[in-house]
Amino acid sequence: MRKEWRRSAYITVMDQASPIPVIPSRGSPLDFARGLRLPFTALGLIFRSPRLFGLSLLASLVTLASLIGSVAAWWRFTSPLLERFVHRPPSGFGEFLWGLLWVVLFALLTVISLNTVPVLLLAPLQDPLSEATEALCGGVEPRPFSLGRMLAESFTSIRHTLARIAILLAGHALLILLHLVPVAGTLLWTVLGPAWTMAWLATEYLDAPMARHLYPFRQVRGVVFRRLSLSLGFGAAVYVLLWVPILNLFFIPVAVVSGTLLFRALRESGDLPTPT
Repeated sequence: MRKEWRRSAYITVMDQASPIPVIPSRGSPLDFARGLRLPFTALGLIFRSPRLFGLSLLASLVTLASLIGSVAAWWRFTSPLLERFVHRPPSGFGEFLWGLLWVVLFALLTVISLNTVPVLLLAPLQDPLSEATEALCGGVEPRPFSLGRMLAESFTSIRHTLARIAILLAGHALLILLHLVPVAGTLLWTVLGPAWTMAWLATEYLDAPMARHLYPFRQVRGVVFRRLSLSLGFGAAVYVLLWVPILNLFFIPVAVVSGTLLFRALRESGDLPTPT
């Protein structure tokens, strides 16, 4: 009975065309647009699959709590943090520029929080989401539930997530030093800060399915740099998704499903060899 239910959870999409995006084996000028389209493909897949939708709904509740907490925390602490690096002018055009910088810093800190806190809390759900997505793509059967395996995989997933979060924060810690360069450094930071987050997002959510298939991190890093335009398009779409009301509650499920679809697309194209 349980096996029949598990099969029925996938039947809504398994009888349709494969959801794996078609990408060329080598980079092309359209790669960035292909990366941007991935989350929309993932959303459609989530709403057509009862299992993916159920897991995504659970993740959205955790994300909602993280969103409220992050906005409340940085609304209070952004001003004291910014004043440590940039003196606040009392009035005039300087005050306007300071306020504009506050908005940028508040947004970036909120994004960093949403890329760390819920990711860590939802680490145990990432592998089930990725596995369910691969099952819908064909060629992989979902594994039966095992409490021991779930605990072991959850521990490994949390450990890997902590390491990736450390990389994200280290990059932003270095970039914030640009504020020491008057004017030009701040302007450069407003560009490089989001760009670093986008690149990290692509690496984070492509690493999840690749790690499950025993790819070492150097191969994850290698394919991201080799297909940088495709990866940045994917990262940019996920980054923008953070700011779309309602949809941002599905941010992590959409990112995990998108990353899994990208992994399968790279495998199908022949651009991603077997693990070394």
